[in-house]
Amino acid sequence: MKVLISDSLSEEGLEILRQAGLEVIYKPGLSPEELKQEISEVEGLIIRSGTKVTKEIIASAKKLKVIGRAGTGLDNVDIPSANERGIVVMNVPGGNTLSAAEHTLALLFAMARKIPQANASVRKGLWERKKFMGVELNGKVLGIIGLGRIGNIVAERALCLKMQVLAYDPFVTPDHASKKGIELVSLDELYKRADFITIHTPLTKETHHLLNKEAFAKMKKGVYIINCARGGIIDEEALHEAILLGKVAGAALDVFEKEPVSVDHPLLKLDQVIATPHLGASTVEAQKVVAVEIAKQVVDFLLSGIVRNAVNVPSISAEALKVLQPVLNLSEKIGLLSAQIAEGAIEEVEITYKGELARLEIKPVTLALVKGLLSPFLKEDVNYVNALFRAKERNIKVVEATTEETEDFTSLISVKIKHTQGETLVEGTLFGKKEPRVVRINGFRLDALPEGHMLYIFNEDKPGVIGKIGTILGKHRLNISRMYVGQDPMKKRNVILLSLDQSPTREAIADLEKEESVYLVKPLEL
Repeated sequence: MKVLISDSLSEEGLEILRQAGLEVIYKPGLSPEELKQEISEVEGLIIRSGTKVTKEIIASAKKLKVIGRAGTGLDNVDIPSANERGIVVMNVPGGNTLSAAEHTLALLFAMARKIPQANASVRKGLWERKKFMGVELNGKVLGIIGLGRIGNIVAERALCLKMQVLAYDPFVTPDHASKKGIELVSLDELYKRADFITIHTPLTKETHHLLNKEAFAKMKKGVYIINCARGGIIDEEALHEAILLGKVAGAALDVFEKEPVSVDHPLLKLDQVIATPHLGASTVEAQKVVAVEIAKQVVDFLLSGIVRNAVNVPSISAEALKVLQPVLNLSEKIGLLSAQIAEGAIEEVEITYKGELARLEIKPVTLALVKGLLSPFLKEDVNYVNALFRAKERNIKVVEATTEETEDFTSLISVKIKHTQGETLVEGTLFGKKEPRVVRINGFRLDALPEGHMLYIFNEDKPGVIGKIGTILGKHRLNISRMYVGQDPMKKRNVILLSLDQSPTREAIADLEKEESVYLVKPLEL
């Protein structure tokens, strides 16, 4: 069998593949057209961040069985297309965690003491001591956006530097953070109090341009910004303006919205900006770890059928997967939906498998549900293997129960989420043994296909409200493909799930929220 490596990979990883008897095709730097040709006859593909595995690339892969990412991020892989073709996609979560955290700290020091600028000045034959006056980190407030693995390591090191650490993470409870010496605050509070702000979240629809003009306006004058996470989380035009206005004293950026970044980029023309070329994971140790691990995972899968660290299938046998796949799909959809409608940080998840489901192997089903629950916040940093570990990291308790008794359905998954602002109940079943359906949200019964772009609306049940909702969406050119309504006649309340042809705009959501009979609007991605 053949394995194509289209990005640079440490020799240790290549040797593991060769020792296993696989034919290694090592061609880093292929163009998209060259990749289409090379991928047509290989069973395995190993990449890093440089290769874009698009739908067109996957369509050219006649024999491809596995895509392995030597690292964490998978935003360069079209996973839905891989799913359609039955291609396993796997990564190496945690392999570069320490390297990314240390690079963040390196940029923190470099920015505070203006080290790159001072170095450049000395090399020009200058000795400008007064020009490069820095600031101490001791006693300063560090605001961390995203308290995952990397954010936690940064916080731990910053506390050793005698910094005060604030953090914003909607998926972490205050008690869990305080045990580590971290004060959990709202995003606005973090903006208001932090002297330094560092970002450690994935790039999602919600985090795109999270640091925008409005966010910078809420920050204290003279704040410093660090981004070693993903380009696109910062609105670069807004950052440029904030620096020119003196709101932001400095920025250290390892990632940009478009990479490689253009030499003419406005931010690179500012002395207050330090830039590195996406070096967060670029250490000898990290590259060796991820290369060795992904090589082992690809070998195990191609030669023995063993699945490890896959993001699109659980670690079970192919025979079991055929039986469980529809249930896994339903379970993950319920998790995704529950996470997006729950309010506040999640503390506990109670999962009850009823009817025929009680006789199945439920562990992989639970993994799928917890993966779905965490995915809106952690994206590629959670998969079927590490989902329960990621939940434990965030002090989320997961409780399972089974009962063969069920009232209205032959099988049912019931999920109760306890969070800082109350409880959320979501139940789902399979129609025709394959099609996932959500049949209850809190006290409302409905029959909804959880798929694609959706809107969750909680509203007053009275004539004309649904018509107004449709009119508003029509004004914003949003087409409703399906509508599901759950009604509580006694309380005169409705829950509505709308399937849309495209994601709703912020403007459309804002207009819906202005409607007095609409109590809550949430966009869902399922």
